[in-house]
Amino acid sequence: MSDRSVKTDPSAERIAADGRLSDLVHRLRSDVSGTVDDSKRRRAEFSTDASNYRVVPEVVVFPRDIDDVLAVEDVARSTLTPITSRGGGTSVAGNSIGPGIVIDFSRHMNRVLDLDPESRIARVQPGTVMATLQTAAAPHGLRFGPDPSTWARCTIGGMIGNNACGSHSLQFGRTAENVRELDVIDGTGRRFSTSSGFDAVLGLEELTERRLSTIRTQLGRFGRQVSGYSLEHLLPENGRDLTKTLVGTEGTCVTVLDATVSLVPVPSRPLLVVLGYPSMIAAADDVPSLIEHRPGAIEGLDPRLVDAVRGHRGADAVAALPDGEGWLLVEISGDDSVESRSRARNLVKESGAQSSRIIDSERDVRAVWRIREDGAGFAGRTPSGKQAWPGFEDAAVPPENLGQYLRDFEELIDGYGVEGMPYGHFGDGCIHVRLDIPLERDGDTLRALMTDAAKLVASHGGSLSGEHGDGRARSELLPYMYSQEAIDAFGEFKQLFDPADILNPGVVVRPRSIDEDLRRPAALPLLSVNGLAFDNDGGDFTAAVHRCVGIGKCRADNAASGGFMCPSYLATADEKDSTRGRARVLQEMLNGSIVQRDWRAPEVHEALDLCLSCKACSNDCPAGVDMAAYKTEVLHQSYKGRLRPITHYVLGWLPRWARLASPFARVVNAITSFRPLEKLVLGIGGMDTRRRIPMFATTSFSRARSRSRQPANSAAKGSPKVMMWVDSFSDNFSPTIARAAQVVLEHAGFEVVLPARPVCCGLTWITTGQLDGARRRLSQLIEEFSPVVEAGIPVLGLEPSCTAVLRSDLRELFPDDPRAIAIARNTFTLAELLASKHMPEDAPELPRLDDVEIVVQPHCHQHSVMGFSADASLLNELGASITQLNGCCGLAGNFGMEKGHYDVSTAVAENALLPALRDASEKSVFLADGFSCRTQAEQLSDVTGIHLAELLASRTSSAGGLRDSARG
Repeated sequence: MSDRSVKTDPSAERIAADGRLSDLVHRLRSDVSGTVDDSKRRRAEFSTDASNYRVVPEVVVFPRDIDDVLAVEDVARSTLTPITSRGGGTSVAGNSIGPGIVIDFSRHMNRVLDLDPESRIARVQPGTVMATLQTAAAPHGLRFGPDPSTWARCTIGGMIGNNACGSHSLQFGRTAENVRELDVIDGTGRRFSTSSGFDAVLGLEELTERRLSTIRTQLGRFGRQVSGYSLEHLLPENGRDLTKTLVGTEGTCVTVLDATVSLVPVPSRPLLVVLGYPSMIAAADDVPSLIEHRPGAIEGLDPRLVDAVRGHRGADAVAALPDGEGWLLVEISGDDSVESRSRARNLVKESGAQSSRIIDSERDVRAVWRIREDGAGFAGRTPSGKQAWPGFEDAAVPPENLGQYLRDFEELIDGYGVEGMPYGHFGDGCIHVRLDIPLERDGDTLRALMTDAAKLVASHGGSLSGEHGDGRARSELLPYMYSQEAIDAFGEFKQLFDPADILNPGVVVRPRSIDEDLRRPAALPLLSVNGLAFDNDGGDFTAAVHRCVGIGKCRADNAASGGFMCPSYLATADEKDSTRGRARVLQEMLNGSIVQRDWRAPEVHEALDLCLSCKACSNDCPAGVDMAAYKTEVLHQSYKGRLRPITHYVLGWLPRWARLASPFARVVNAITSFRPLEKLVLGIGGMDTRRRIPMFATTSFSRARSRSRQPANSAAKGSPKVMMWVDSFSDNFSPTIARAAQVVLEHAGFEVVLPARPVCCGLTWITTGQLDGARRRLSQLIEEFSPVVEAGIPVLGLEPSCTAVLRSDLRELFPDDPRAIAIARNTFTLAELLASKHMPEDAPELPRLDDVEIVVQPHCHQHSVMGFSADASLLNELGASITQLNGCCGLAGNFGMEKGHYDVSTAVAENALLPALRDASEKSVFLADGFSCRTQAEQLSDVTGIHLAELLASRTSSAGGLRDSARG
């Protein structure tokens, strides 16, 4: 036979593969009522989870009900197509990615179906977010026991898949101990309830009898032995419990259709004991003695992790911790507060801690637990700023071995020259740590380190996974932990449920290699050319985008997470509109596989379209993802030297048009007040015709002051000076704010000076990716502001988004100019200035606000860059009653004005803003420093908002007639 006859035609293979995929997708769309999506963008979004791995699926399915799931499983079996079940996609081990069909349960199958407070059980769909269940159970004084740090976005189905535990497993156990019954379908198409036990699966009893010795001696040795399958629950002495056995099988044996779970009473005001130690190892050595006090939780905090939280959140975020270089958070409960405090004091007395603090304030307890939760994300960057990766991320050892294990582990990673910040569930012997393994090169170091670490854990009688499952990260290493007999038992167990290996193949049984399918080595560097600096990532856009490791905090409800991101995801519940989903598409663009390596790739622009550029992720994302910056870079590189969308010229140049229109404000306002003409202007300008064009001030602040204004460097001596920067929005649309600010500053004892000429920060040029134009404007600003700052005069910003440009974007655009850094450090919001060292020593007290009820909408850019704590503190100190909203208003500069964004913009407003305005009393004041926030409230609810300066000025003795004069 000739060589020609045995060669395969690659084009024929491709056509055959395309035909098979086309048939698969066609059958799914015919049989499934939910969405079936095989687009490149969608496949990119689901190509990875929170792990190091990347596997591009052929198609993603969003089932609406159990019938849809059964139909998907039927198609998969008949075509031998792999299936991977996915919830929140927060798996750090690669358990929720796969090559065939990915079923996303979180989109539609996410409800609490039934909750019985009497019997303390709930029935939930697999895509139910844990926070949703907790919210439903809370009115009954109940909760689901396990509580991983991802509780605000992980799903119950995912927790069942990985046998998740969390901080309180000492008290409530693992997920396995909290699941009553599962409705499942296995790889053979068999649907059954796990309550039927051995009768459901032929051969299960025989397997258990044959492997009794292996199961009894190697499995279930300590609480956090999660690796492999938990076959110990099949033992007669453990009740032959099939439900518990299937928990933790990572979707490799069955697909969960719904789950009945146990609920537990919410502990009544537990105390938190914070113990300080000279080191983490000293803290670990003390754990066995603390367990004797029967605490609800013992969590460990590394000093490097605490420093990371302090660096991101400020010193106040970690103020509750006592002295030490390692801490344990120990939760103590009792029948009443007297017993709890007595137990807490005894624990402190008998501990080996060098310092301690007993915390009973619910607010302070929550603040300390947030250190632990945020640390899980901040641990993704080492103290030296390198990217740290999961993998060997949650190994566990018996608690009595923890101290020595940590010593040996530190020695091991030191030998590899890598760094990490250990923390975790010390009471269970479970340690979380991410390591700065050089995955941007290859997986060689990963393989060597993981192999040695697996041997180390096994030598201490530990488990490769303590709660996150084995996934692609650890399954290959199971032979270091188990005998061949145990490995064979796992294989036989899987065979009973999934003989064709279509359920999550490559995990636990017949595993993929730990250095296969790695995401980071496939992405080539891409240096920013004349764009943003990406200084913290060496100027490499690829490194910046790969900050997203998939933690998924962008998918959490702001009420649960306490943040602002990601507003468009909260409005659409679509992964493409999450920060993570967008990052995944950008990552796929950078590796050039399914998305073309081109700034103008349509998948990239589609993914970024509904990004509001609110910058919330830059603050709220523990990994430091800044999608607003990435969107700016993409737009800059895509349209450099090319014709842009009309809105880039209309809204992107808004300050220019406002300055030109300002002298003719009355005429312009009259024209745009005629609704048919206004709609015509909006439509031609690429804006939604349901919007309104904001009214221009009849007299701008700069025009009113043009004759009397003094240059900053010619002010009279005496009172301390402040330069009030009147930005384009405040000048041309809301000059009352500048006048009010001047009243407040002069009342406080400042001498107010102004720039010698109007200057613009280029905000709208930045958000539309016109960085050359932004640099030109900021260059003028630097020239104007630098002498003022050098003279020690602070700069007051009035518009939060413009102030944020000076505090953040300015340094990104001028990374090598020390003047930019100086300006950033010396620019303040009004509340910051009034609380700063610049305040005159003899400044009179600000007016009281004891009788004022305030609904306050912090601007997204303020929340993200400056923070709102100074404003909140000021308002509280002045006696105001405030309701502070979490989340974006939805307008976000040009976003909400653009055609195609109106519906999402209004949906975002419904997250917090509009309900709060509807519920507010008639005497409530709506406080919003941001022009966008005030505009959104006025256009959608007919509520007029005021600036902090206006609120304070209205209470000063010199404020009479302020609003009347502002209209002139």
